[in-house]
Amino acid sequence: MQRRTFLKTLMAGWGTGMSGVMSGMFACSGPARNPNFVFILVDDLGWPDPGCYGNTFHETPNIDSLASQGMRFTDAYAACPVCSPTRASIYSGQYPARLGLTDFIPGHWRPYEKLRVPVNEQQYMPLEIMTLAESLKTKGYATAAFGKWHCGRGPEYSGDKQGFDDYIEFWGGHFGPRNSASLELDENDYYAEVITGLGEQFLQENTEKPFCLFLNHYAVHIPLQAREALIRKYEQKAKPETGVNNPVYAAMVEHVDHSVGRIMNKLDELQLTRDTVLVFFSDNGGLRQRYDEQGPVVSTNAPLRDEKGTLYEGGIRVPLIIRYPRLVEAGSECAVPVTSVDFYPTFLELAECEPPQDQELDGQSLVPLLDQSGEPERQAIFWHYPHYHHSVPAGAVRRGDWKLIEFYDDNHIELYDIHKDMGENQNLASSEPAKAKELQQLLAEWRISVNASMPVPNPDYDPERADEWGRHPDRN
Repeated sequence: MQRRTFLKTLMAGWGTGMSGVMSGMFACSGPARNPNFVFILVDDLGWPDPGCYGNTFHETPNIDSLASQGMRFTDAYAACPVCSPTRASIYSGQYPARLGLTDFIPGHWRPYEKLRVPVNEQQYMPLEIMTLAESLKTKGYATAAFGKWHCGRGPEYSGDKQGFDDYIEFWGGHFGPRNSASLELDENDYYAEVITGLGEQFLQENTEKPFCLFLNHYAVHIPLQAREALIRKYEQKAKPETGVNNPVYAAMVEHVDHSVGRIMNKLDELQLTRDTVLVFFSDNGGLRQRYDEQGPVVSTNAPLRDEKGTLYEGGIRVPLIIRYPRLVEAGSECAVPVTSVDFYPTFLELAECEPPQDQELDGQSLVPLLDQSGEPERQAIFWHYPHYHHSVPAGAVRRGDWKLIEFYDDNHIELYDIHKDMGENQNLASSEPAKAKELQQLLAEWRISVNASMPVPNPDYDPERADEWGRHPDRN
């Protein structure tokens, strides 16, 4: 598709009150076809940010409607507490540690800290990986990705080299015109509206064959930017007694909600709702404040502990809603832990597509959860984040209700019963030593199996300058 000049009519759906999502999801009840996939990926959206996850200040009628029509996951996780590794885990089906891509691209750097952290083995998702889009193309799928990529800088590592035929990348800020090299935008064009219009056009043009569309929002990532009308709405709205309740952040959340509503309505209009797997997900937990504590306090992940850049629940537990009327019971909920590496095998099973040869897939299909026929057979869910961010380098494992975090700077461990203590307030490592030892050993064995890169003692360690942020050696 040629989109050098952006059609303003694509954005006509913004601000029209999308909460009355059409009921066409029950139309077109004919023979099943290979399902379509629409994946709405939000940037830095915290687990408690949508209304259907308990927020009483943000207004998310469309996201809430989506939850009422599909399955809401209470214990869904990003594979990493920052963006690039999680995004790569979705596209590759592999844990970031196996990919050698464990920090956002290029990453943070503290030159005088106690540990010298590993750099990404390559500052892009490896091109030899057969991505989810490339696998689906073998079954005749049309593929598209619009919005934030952040899995490789430069044209040689962009999404159109990773299986997305229709691809437009955005970066930085939320208003044009510098957000994309592929579109002519002006300063009043808002990123969330633009990519939604591109998504609507893609859906319109691909009704006759199965498709896979990734709509990759930059919202609600800082800088905080939204349309003035929505900001004023939340400035004038009564604030709950608890929470951050930032009016600009709330407006950005509603911008995302408008986008969700437009995509839902477009699928209804095209009578594709029943045949489409619609996924709503966030790439990591919510941000409280910039890593260097500059700028405003953005949000809170309470009742979860901490924020993006940490392996506490606030950094990795995220909203997940999956709607697929042919399979998923409307208004259902799932408390089984799942993670972002699970999407690849799930899509393959639903599309009846063979997995790639000679490429390990770390995830498990979620189909047994979606149709409520069983649970994925897995040992545990793992994380490896050997970098300084809002916390120190660490790894984590969740097995059943138990979660262990191992901090690499001093090797101390913390153990939590997540079912009883989702806020991670009571460290049980001392009172449950056998469980702590079991999970620590499991985590160590997993790191070996994926060849995880570990931090090492820093020869330039200076306790007085340890908190200083430096320029990453791979940053151009």
